[in-house]
Amino acid sequence: MDLLSDILSHMRLAGTLYFRTAFTSPWSIRVPAYENVARFHYAHKGRCMVRIRTDEPPVLLEQGDLLIIMRGAAHTMYCDPRTENLAVQLESVIEESGFNGKGALVYGPTGTDHATQLVCGHFAFDPDARSLLIEALPDHIHIANYGEAAGAWMEQTLKVIGAEAGRQRMGSDLIALKLSEIIFAQALRTYLATAGSDRPVLAGFADAHIARALTAIHERPGDTWTIELLARAAGMSRTAFAIRFAECMGMTPIGYLTHWRMEVARQMLAGSNEPIIEIAEQVGYGSEAAFSRAFSKHQSKAPAAYRRSAKAEAAGVW
Repeated sequence: MDLLSDILSHMRLAGTLYFRTAFTSPWSIRVPAYENVARFHYAHKGRCMVRIRTDEPPVLLEQGDLLIIMRGAAHTMYCDPRTENLAVQLESVIEESGFNGKGALVYGPTGTDHATQLVCGHFAFDPDARSLLIEALPDHIHIANYGEAAGAWMEQTLKVIGAEAGRQRMGSDLIALKLSEIIFAQALRTYLATAGSDRPVLAGFADAHIARALTAIHERPGDTWTIELLARAAGMSRTAFAIRFAECMGMTPIGYLTHWRMEVARQMLAGSNEPIIEIAEQVGYGSEAAFSRAFSKHQSKAPAAYRRSAKAEAAGVW
């Protein structure tokens, strides 16, 4: 599995579509905060403005644009600047519109051609998972003309999502849902290759040499890695590799190795009944005591305690 796919798999990425909208001017909606998700809005038709932070200019979302709002931040969506301060809470909009989860969410005055059609939803992650890549992303990612930026196939995918979401045809919801998960992976790939390539941590994933070392860690986290071996995987000298890794990632190679080992171990503890010593060995630790110390530092819980709480949560027992 490639590097990005491996990270998103461990994060348990799951797409959720809320609705396809048909907002007619004038309109302004306040979307509340929501934990452990990244919200997205794709402008299928028309345009609107999105205010995420009061100290920054709003984002102009044109037809064909994709906006991903990280960390479930609250935001205001509106048709033009005159309506921003008249925003209605999303819950009230849903109630007033009579939206029942089927078809499109229609809101605003009738008899106008000034309509904005959005496909809205969110990407959820395992709340216990920690991804340095996801944490390093900015508060929002705006990709103009996303279908064209990502390639012709993505443009067609977005058109299919826009056509299927909320249409009540057989299989429409599942088709739109699964396609929506592709959006996030492709958006990250596009962002890493463009604006994100200069940001701390993201720069490491965008750097061809550092990415090779990261891939080696992800493919074989239990190997006895040293800086020399990782430098060899990156195709660099030891000194040059250590310097570039620190510059790009903001940490040492061994620091990242430990982080990823703990993420792999966390998922194994939650999803299996393997003895802790066997999990420890699979992620590169020769003793259960050494593994327990590292895991407790990473997760603030001992391995056995984390396993019990994860399984209790999964079973809905507290």
